[in-house]
Amino acid sequence: MLTVSDLDLYYGDAQALDGVTLQVAAGATTAIVGANGAGKTSLIRAIAGILKPARGSIRYKDREIAGLPSHVVCNLGIGQVAEGRQIFPSLSVRENLEMGAVIPRARAAARQTYDRVLDLFPRLRERLDQAAGTLSGGEQQMLAIGRCLMGKPDLIMFDEPSLGLSPALVQELFRIIRALAADGMTIILVEQNVAASLRIAGQAYVLENGRVVLSGSGVALLADPAVKQAYLGL
Repeated sequence: MLTVSDLDLYYGDAQALDGVTLQVAAGATTAIVGANGAGKTSLIRAIAGILKPARGSIRYKDREIAGLPSHVVCNLGIGQVAEGRQIFPSLSVRENLEMGAVIPRARAAARQTYDRVLDLFPRLRERLDQAAGTLSGGEQQMLAIGRCLMGKPDLIMFDEPSLGLSPALVQELFRIIRALAADGMTIILVEQNVAASLRIAGQAYVLENGRVVLSGSGVALLADPAVKQAYLGL
């Protein structure tokens, strides 16, 4: 579904991505792991059209999308649940969800998608008229995921979704991600919980200093001694 080839990206003179190449299969969960500053979020933002790469290719469903505006990329079917949730705090839960369906691809099925999101997150159904900024951290993350789903993505990218959540809510979050994968959603998962993400990933890539240094199945990388030492503390 998605192929990234030889991708370079800079912030001024600082290089954030250096020749990144990877593939994401349709219907699969792909994990991107690495230390802080490795380039994970930069990669997600480049795919989403938020950042423009200096060189390289990003092909989605055989269409070149590198450098396209983010609203165009979103309407092609790529959704992002950004780090920090990025909800609209003064708007209600209902209004936040409705904002997710403003793109053309989502409008026709907005009612059906809305019902599906509320079935997936029954806690949001109880808080539809509540200001989003008054929700708990876990509820805000549910809202961020629900709003993304309202855009009818075929591929959804999660950027550090468990950040700041309690262990119980992290377990619930991964249950939701597994449920989306079981429904056939293609998922890219950037996650600080390396062990949990590798357990559910069919394919995984390790980034260091903007480069892919390891790749393989999630199970294989989970057993890799270098990954164990660097990311799992084993």
